[in-house]
Amino acid sequence: MEPLEPGKLPTHLAIIMDGNGRWAQQRMLKRIVGHQRGAETIKMVVEQASLLGIKYLTLFAFSSENWSRPAMEVKALMALLKKYIRQETARMMRKNIRYNVIGNRSDLPDDVNATLEDAIRETSGNTGMVLTLALSYGGRQEISMAASRLARDVAAGKIKPDDITMELFSGYLDTGGLPDPDFLIRTSGEMRISNFLLWQLAYTELYFTETYWPDFTINEFHKALADFQSRERRFGKTSDQLLNRGSLLNA
Repeated sequence: MEPLEPGKLPTHLAIIMDGNGRWAQQRMLKRIVGHQRGAETIKMVVEQASLLGIKYLTLFAFSSENWSRPAMEVKALMALLKKYIRQETARMMRKNIRYNVIGNRSDLPDDVNATLEDAIRETSGNTGMVLTLALSYGGRQEISMAASRLARDVAAGKIKPDDITMELFSGYLDTGGLPDPDFLIRTSGEMRISNFLLWQLAYTELYFTETYWPDFTINEFHKALADFQSRERRFGKTSDQLLNRGSLLNA
């Protein structure tokens, strides 16, 4: 595995878990088998991220656009989600991991929402990594709904228009209270962000791999993290400015 420096890991890691269906189709298997194998990859990544000390992990589990998939596949995905949450909650408790959910949960089946509520409540006191599942989530929808909530507060006199800042608006997003991701991984070879965390990814480092999600191993995970550690994050500054800042800190 690639050597990693604990002090240079992302604080917040986001992942677009892509390629389950294609993985299964290439093996002449039903698509749901790919999703089942993908769930095993999730278990590995969650455990590894927690062990490495990553504080926030956000997984794009089901997009608002995924509702347009065949009804049988959607039904199977919802059943798999419920099974995963029920089976993994005990492990989340042992690992001190807290569940969080973003997205339009009103679209989810009642039994799935009930399972999520139980898991969120049971893990609410945990103080380790925050595992956020993006479910029925779309970035444009999130921004639109946040703007609507903010507009209502302005109309009610709770906020003055001149007081609106990017930081204030961020608090109206589903991810309010979470730091923006430092690093985004997308599997399967697709090189786009697919309406995921559009506001939050403004300065995020992006990593794309040809590997399908069910084949994303511990070695692949460490390889991605090592790539992140090799990058220089300038946030609009020059390399010289960063070097000078480091020289001043070490003076």
